[in-house]
Amino acid sequence: MAEELPISEFDYELPPELIAQEPCSEREAARLLVVERATGSLSHHQVRDLPELLQPQDLLIFNNTRVIPARIYGQRAKTGGQWEGLFLERHPNGAWELLGQTRGYLQEGEWLNLLDRQEQPSPYRLQVLGRTVDRHLLVRPEPEMEPVELLEAIGHVPLPPYIRRGVENESDRHRYQTVYAQTPGSIAAPTAGLHFTPALLQRLRENQVEQAFVTLHVGIGTFAPVQVSNLHEHTMHQEWCQLPPETAEALNNCKNRRIAVGTTTVRTLESAPWLDGRIQPWTGHTSLFIKPGHAFRAMDGLLTNFHLPKSTLLVLISALAGRDLIREAYSVAVKERYRFFSYGDAMLIL
Repeated sequence: MAEELPISEFDYELPPELIAQEPCSEREAARLLVVERATGSLSHHQVRDLPELLQPQDLLIFNNTRVIPARIYGQRAKTGGQWEGLFLERHPNGAWELLGQTRGYLQEGEWLNLLDRQEQPSPYRLQVLGRTVDRHLLVRPEPEMEPVELLEAIGHVPLPPYIRRGVENESDRHRYQTVYAQTPGSIAAPTAGLHFTPALLQRLRENQVEQAFVTLHVGIGTFAPVQVSNLHEHTMHQEWCQLPPETAEALNNCKNRRIAVGTTTVRTLESAPWLDGRIQPWTGHTSLFIKPGHAFRAMDGLLTNFHLPKSTLLVLISALAGRDLIREAYSVAVKERYRFFSYGDAMLIL
């Protein structure tokens, strides 16, 4: 049996004022803490320095998922009570799965009248079908339509609760999205990618830093709090991801370092199958929980934001760089007043 891995070892003190409430005025102006695993050295830069920090023939791998406006508001048809929901996924039978909040208990068959982005009545409504084993709502929309169509019409940006208590402003629809977002499906942004601009991507290409893409649709499981004291007992939720053939080819042919942009990219890469020493294209769901002891095969470095205390994402980067080095890096980041979490600064682990 594996030795106990206490979640308490992945905790740190964070002054609340260091939790970024707004993005940096310019994406690539965010600060960048560079962590060298071989020497344990730490150095301070900006994201715009990446073309000089990386080497020719390094390969950056990005997650091109697109955040959908998954938060919706409405009223219970029979009581007028306020209701708030977060779209999670569409089931093969057509039912939609949501997290929902309202006073009282929603009954099967009950209708929810949805509001538009100006909090006015919309032409859309949802009927409650039942609940999942996790007590999430199952609903069907009226009129029948694809989730993205309805959410783009009336949905709100699903900001995490530590940013303005989840209340969006108009700029979030642009800034809580990577500039290369392509495939709709996430309910949270792959935040390490928020720092890139078209100009920065072009400068990287000019410096012969190669680029490739995977897709992982970020789900609620990424942010689910760890409820156990021993991490070996924690179960990760599944998330859909894809590693296309052209990205597998780029990884296999990479002549230098393979650097993942974001922990979601890491999970996609490390979940992929291998055959005869070569990573294979794949599509499927991953429930991989990367923790200390994991043998990384598909990547050599990571660009990532600063993560919540006692989170599975902090555990992941500790598995890559070592608990002691990450503990030191976070201590320095707090002392130097780096900005934390989704709209915060970044760290490059090499």
